[in-house]
Amino acid sequence: MFLRFADPWFLTAGLIVAVLAWWMIRTRGRRGAVAFSHLPLIGDAPPTWRVRFRWLPSAARMTALTALALAIARPQTGTASREVTSEGIDIVLALDVSGSMKAEDFQPHNRLYVAKQTIREFIQGRTNDRIGLVVFAGESFTQCPLTTDYSVLISFLDKIDFGIVEDGTAIGVGLANAVNRLRESHAKSKIVILLTDGVNNRGQIEPLTAAEIAKTLGIKVYTIGAGKPGNAMYPVEDPVFGKRYVSLPNEIDEQLLQQMADMTGGRYYRAQSAQMLERIYKEISTLEKTEVKVKEYVQYRELFGYLGALALALTVVGVGLDGTWFRTLP
Repeated sequence: MFLRFADPWFLTAGLIVAVLAWWMIRTRGRRGAVAFSHLPLIGDAPPTWRVRFRWLPSAARMTALTALALAIARPQTGTASREVTSEGIDIVLALDVSGSMKAEDFQPHNRLYVAKQTIREFIQGRTNDRIGLVVFAGESFTQCPLTTDYSVLISFLDKIDFGIVEDGTAIGVGLANAVNRLRESHAKSKIVILLTDGVNNRGQIEPLTAAEIAKTLGIKVYTIGAGKPGNAMYPVEDPVFGKRYVSLPNEIDEQLLQQMADMTGGRYYRAQSAQMLERIYKEISTLEKTEVKVKEYVQYRELFGYLGALALALTVVGVGLDGTWFRTLP
C-alpha cells in the first residue's frame, strides 16, 4: 500500500494559501483590542487559562486550511497487485561419466568433479525452467527427468559417479536419450547441453543422426569438449603398487562436436580448465534467458472526504472558540 496525490499542483497552491492565511491571522492578532495608557498597570496580572490557550482558535483554523489544501490535491492510497508470467525453457544436461573423465587436468580435481560443481551452479542460477539430467558412457540413462524441483535435481547430480554405467563413450546414444526427454515438451525453447571429453566409440546411434533428430524437433544442442590439449594424468589402480598415474593423450572429436552444434543452431565450446568451464556454462545461461512478463494493477482509494470533513470540523471549532471562550472585544 502506498500514498500519492492525484493533483499535486493543487497541493502546492493550497499550502501557499495556508501560509498566507496564517500570516494574516498572526498579523491581526498583534493588534490590541483595548488601549492602555500605561502597560505596567497589567504587567503583574496573573495569566488566565484563556491567555495561555489563546492560540487554539488560530491553530484550529490553520490546521483546517492545511487539511483543505491536502484534500484539494486528492490524496489516494493505492494497493498494487502483480501478475507474473514466464515462458520457461526446458533444458537437459547430458554428462559424460566415462573413465576418461577421471583425468586430473582440471586441478586440483578430476574432470567429472569439476563438471558436477559447475552444473550445480548452473542449476542454482536458473528460475522457472524445467531441467533434466542424462548421463552416458558406454550406454546412457536418465538420472533425473525434467523438473522444476532443483533441490531434488541437485541430489541426483550428487549421486553421479564412475561405474554407474558400462564404460565407453556413446555420444550419439547420450544425445538421443536427452532429445527423447524433450520430445513431448511444449516449451518455447528446448536445449541440450552435452559435455564430453572423448570420441564416440560405442552405441548404435551415430552422433550426427541424433543431432539431426534434435534439429527436426527444434532442439538446440550446445556441446562442450572438456580437457587440456596434449596429454593428461590419469589415476590407475595397480594391484601391486596401488594408485599411480599414467600420462595419456586427450582425444576429443572437436569437429564432430562442432557439427552437432552447428546443425541444431547451438554452439561448440572447448573447456581447458575449471575456470573456462564455469564461464562456458554462464555464457550459455545468458544466451538462454527465460522471458518473464510482469503486469501491475493498482487500485486507488480516495481520501478527499476524510480530509474535507476534518477541515470543516476544525473550522467550526475555530469559529466556535472565537465566539465563546476566546471572544475578543470589538
